[in-house]
Amino acid sequence: MATPLVKRILYPLWREFRKGFNKKMDGDKQAKLGVKLLQAGNPFGMTLFEYRLIQLLLVLVLPVIAGGWGFLMGFSFGGILFSGILALIISIVLPPYYIKSKIHARSKSALKELPDVLDLLTVSLEAGLGFDGALSKVVLKKEGVLSTEFHRCLEEIRLGKTRRDSLRGVRERLVVDELNILISSILQAEKLGMGLVNVLRVQSEEVRDQRKQRAEQEAMKAPVKMLFPLVLFIFPSLFIVLLGPAIIQFIESFNK
Repeated sequence: MATPLVKRILYPLWREFRKGFNKKMDGDKQAKLGVKLLQAGNPFGMTLFEYRLIQLLLVLVLPVIAGGWGFLMGFSFGGILFSGILALIISIVLPPYYIKSKIHARSKSALKELPDVLDLLTVSLEAGLGFDGALSKVVLKKEGVLSTEFHRCLEEIRLGKTRRDSLRGVRERLVVDELNILISSILQAEKLGMGLVNVLRVQSEEVRDQRKQRAEQEAMKAPVKMLFPLVLFIFPSLFIVLLGPAIIQFIESFNK
């Protein structure tokens, strides 16, 4: 009886609700959704249960709010129904879109950080550090997505997980092809007993060449992207400035 009432009654009910809620989802779907949350970096510290609960609450609450807003604004029945359906569609689409955008943002950030991280790893290995020590140096000197993931990798290794499995976990949590190739090369070099310094140096050069190619591709897309603002905003203004006086004079002379 010394335990608070909330813990004695509400906590067991919450725990049973959580178990039942998790059982309703298929195991494969649950695993895939868990991987997506990991790839998104677990935004706001959300677990799989919390994410699904937010999805359910959005589906239940958002259409009611939209319908009530339509009723207060004096919409017709069709308008209220349309508002509810639109809110329902938004509540279904919004959570997956948010997770997808977070995955894309993390992948883009990791790809941007990869060349500098590779250089620091290579320099640390050339200085005589082991691979784990080089990763520790990256974690201390760098900040960002890759540093966070390598810190998690080191913690897993310290807790008894093998280096191979820890690096595979990094590869699963970040959707970056260049990083996948790098980790595969590291694992293969470790398996065959090759020197990691040469492998990392080659990977660093390839990553920098690929970044240069991506920059050139973006530069080639720039004229096409500039075409739409030119046609929609700049050309009409130029036509008004250049042809406006001539049209005014033509109208005045025609009226005379």
